[in-house]
Amino acid sequence: MIGTASPLARKLTAFADLNPTELDALADLQSHQRQFSGGREMGAQIPHDQTAFVLTEGWACSYKLRSGGVRQIVDFRIPGDFLGMNSMLLRTSDQAIRPITAVTAAEFNRKDIQNTMVQTPNLGFALMWSASRDEAMLADHVVSLTRRNAAERTAHFLLELAARMQMVGLGTTQGYDCPLSLYMIADANGVSAIQISRVLRQLRQAGFASFENGRVQFQEFDGLVAFADFDRTYLDHRGPMSS
Repeated sequence: MIGTASPLARKLTAFADLNPTELDALADLQSHQRQFSGGREMGAQIPHDQTAFVLTEGWACSYKLRSGGVRQIVDFRIPGDFLGMNSMLLRTSDQAIRPITAVTAAEFNRKDIQNTMVQTPNLGFALMWSASRDEAMLADHVVSLTRRNAAERTAHFLLELAARMQMVGLGTTQGYDCPLSLYMIADANGVSAIQISRVLRQLRQAGFASFENGRVQFQEFDGLVAFADFDRTYLDHRGPMSS
């Protein structure tokens, strides 16, 4: 899993052309692997908070606690995504990370990132470009919540996950494995689980897509793209350091 074929390496090559030296540096950054159990906040499973992680296997979610202790899912993290960068760089974070499944993650600290950026600046630019992609993704989530109806929002959500899974070699336009519950999808999209169930039934009956037994399956991918008005360029545009 670690090396030139790691999920993070696959994702970063969407933003930059990395040479063998830079890919080796990326592998070194991911050399310290840890396992975390599902359903328990990662912060409770590590002795300190001045580290960050790259998810290499499994799924996690970031969330905030609203008044009264109600959880609001902000985003889902898949292999190749960073976890806890704010906590490490800013020494504070307004989000918590909880594994959805058992996960494996590469642990690194501030010094590791600094050394990587000094020794391989092109790789450092790629890491920053990837982080800016994540910012663009969160901005689009706001658009979904305010401008798209429940069906369009859900379709866009499924397509965004498909694009992200494709980028790290774990999905295709035919489908991808997805361990999320209806409640999780509903929470992230600002609707109820009953509404999500109804919308997924509508998408299946329309011949667009289905979500059953932990797998999203696309029957009419292009039709779903048109229905959701999905434009994936905000996810995989290449950076100024690429050819």
